Amino acid sequence: MSLVIRDVQEHELVRVLELNNAAAGPSINALDLDRLRRFHSGAEYFRVAEKDGEIFAFLVAFGYDARHDSDNFGWFQQNIDEPFLYIDRIVVDRAQRGKGTGHVFYADVQTYAEMRYPVLACEVFLVEGFNRALLFHGSLEFQEIGQCPQNERTRAAMLVKNMCSHAWIADTYGKNLPDLPWVGHPRTEWIDKRTKGTGTR
Repeated sequence: MSLVIRDVQEHELVRVLELNNAAAGPSINALDLDRLRRFHSGAEYFRVAEKDGEIFAFLVAFGYDARHDSDNFGWFQQNIDEPFLYIDRIVVDRAQRGKGTGHVFYADVQTYAEMRYPVLACEVFLVEGFNRALLFHGSLEFQEIGQCPQNERTRAAMLVKNMCSHAWIADTYGKNLPDLPWVGHPRTEWIDKRTKGTGTR
């Protein structure tokens, strides 16, 4: 069965939590279920990768005006003048790493961002020696615009990628994007909460 990237469902958050906390370390903070549910309520993009009925990866991203309490997200709010989509985290099950899932996810989130935002942002923790994450992001044309301390010993490179087609899409379609599956409209739950004024953005 082929790889499927799709919106997460609320009942699947327990599996997402397992993946997140199994990968927790210097660059991925551990979560509890309550905080993950807040992510689910406030994230504009929250999708999982599924193969043969098994969720093995996820990516979470927040719009620039979200009420998200990440210090790194706050850094971008203070240092980027344009609206942006912020990738908070991507997690791939250890057994599935190195098989291209990261590239597929980034292609999907970039397509989503390109139609809505001029900038895609994320951070990469700096480590001594070869930094696989920096190489990955560099190969996708992300550029460092600064660094942000994470603790006494660790810093993160703050990266952005300009969405080159965004201006044309905005001029051509405005907010009336065509209703096509690959356009990737925002999650229904997030739209409903924002419309009612009860969301976290």
